[in-house]
Amino acid sequence: MKRSEINHIVDELLDFAEEHKVYFPKFASWTPEMVANADNHYAEIFDTMLGWDVTDFGSDDFAKRGLAVFTFRNGSYHNPEKYPKIYCEKLLALEDGQELPMHYHQLKSEDTINRGGGILDITVYNATDDDKLDEKNDVHVVKDGETITVAAGSVISLEPGESVTMTPRIYHRWQGRPGTGKVMVWEVSSTNDDNTDNYFLESVPRFSHVDEDEPIKHVLFADYPTLRK
Repeated sequence: MKRSEINHIVDELLDFAEEHKVYFPKFASWTPEMVANADNHYAEIFDTMLGWDVTDFGSDDFAKRGLAVFTFRNGSYHNPEKYPKIYCEKLLALEDGQELPMHYHQLKSEDTINRGGGILDITVYNATDDDKLDEKNDVHVVKDGETITVAAGSVISLEPGESVTMTPRIYHRWQGRPGTGKVMVWEVSSTNDDNTDNYFLESVPRFSHVDEDEPIKHVLFADYPTLRK
């Protein structure tokens, strides 16, 4: 992805969030210099990957397949004594018709909440022991407090205000329903690690290579290691 595209995507997400009265902590607007010079009082931001994330999953077509994210809070699988939060909170935005590829989590349980905009369609399967789609067995989830059972490959639709709980090893594919508009999604989950706990059905990269065609306007958490050297 080009840095200019990433900057534009985050600008649009900030406008979308403001329309829905969603506001961000101060570190959301830190410059690269502020990130580079932040002292150890802010270590949690960098060590638990708080902040911005924009990816096209290697598709080179963000509008078709991609995701823009802001992580507000998170714990750590690797250093729970220092970062003992057992929960994570994210804002995620899907464009009209955009897809988040089919994947599951080995460790994370998550509530996916449609906070406004269009309709979110989620296709679900169980994962088999060899990490394929289980096309035979029903999938059990909780939608707004109601335990429901759906056939493998079913689509669970979330209108604004609706939510669903996904437990580990349930494959899920998101899509903003075409024609309904951009979707603001909230994710409340157990501790999250995007480096180790995303299992994609296809071989796709979780993070995108960035072509630095213009200066960084919005620092991604993938930029932290380089800026913090």
